[in-house]
Amino acid sequence: MSKNIAIIGSSGAIGNAFVEHYLKDNAVEKIFSFSRSVNSHTSKKIYSFDIDIESQESIEKAASYLEGCYLDRVIIASGVLHTESFQPEKSIKDLNYETLSKVYSVNTIGPALVGKYFLPLLNKKNKSVMAFLSARVGSISDNKVGGWYSYRSSKSALNQIVKNFSIEMKRSNPNAVILALQPGTVESKFSEPFKKNISKDKLFSPDFSVDMMSKVIESANSSSSGNLIAWDGEVISP
Repeated sequence: MSKNIAIIGSSGAIGNAFVEHYLKDNAVEKIFSFSRSVNSHTSKKIYSFDIDIESQESIEKAASYLEGCYLDRVIIASGVLHTESFQPEKSIKDLNYETLSKVYSVNTIGPALVGKYFLPLLNKKNKSVMAFLSARVGSISDNKVGGWYSYRSSKSALNQIVKNFSIEMKRSNPNAVILALQPGTVESKFSEPFKKNISKDKLFSPDFSVDMMSKVIESANSSSSGNLIAWDGEVISP
């Protein structure tokens, strides 16, 4: 059976690794690649489109490109932890409106709107999976050190949205599995400022992380839907 894949945030380290992963899969017919800057690919499998995760109009337009096409796998790999303008908050005094707004816009609101417009495109005849990249630090019960207010809470909110999606989709598309995935700490611009605090055996290449997460995606079933699952298959408590 030929599969159609959509990857939102394909220009990032993990998103691009997902593109390369599915490019090698002979069962995949089409890969729809979405990012702020459209990448040129030589493979005829890949169809590239622009998307602004912070614009509802852009997300709706992106979904309209796929009208009439069903999707078997959708990966939302966009996210922000820090920029040149801000770093994760270390204490209460670091909280400010601009940072909170930016992080929630990219990590929570954008992915929620992707769900709104892309969930109806999921294959209803066979198993389909929509997977949102989340984070272990979004688990409230796992929070032992505090800090990173915007990022932690934006991922907690995303995990709740994923849970809601999974409940509603059981009624409209029982074959759909909706997941939040924890990719581990992946070597990228995202993790660059924090690498010195991470042991080498816990710092993954994008290819390794994606290979592991793809196994989670393929083994997931209806009982998995709504969960936050780590790269190694561990279900992370909310």
